[in-house]
Amino acid sequence: MYDIFHRSNIKRAGLFAGGVIFGTAGVKILASSDAKKFYTNCIAAALRAKDCVTKTTTTIQENAEDMVAEAKKINEERYEAEQNSFEYDTSENISE
Repeated sequence: MYDIFHRSNIKRAGLFAGGVIFGTAGVKILASSDAKKFYTNCIAAALRAKDCVTKTTTTIQENAEDMVAEAKKINEERYEAEQNSFEYDTSENISE
């Protein structure tokens, strides 16, 4: 019984030590100058993508605003035509 707990504790201690070593090596790798260059290039690419998306969004928004303005103009013209048509129809009915 004692032998089972002893092996388990050694295994756990070995896993912990391996994790510490792996973690330390990982921190060294992440802090290296090559990794920093990679991170910098990734951030630069993300900023370029952000600029592209911003330009596209602005263009789409401007086009949508133009379409809304034209649609309002069409509706105003249609409303005026309906009003003029209605006034013309009532004047015909009154004179008959």
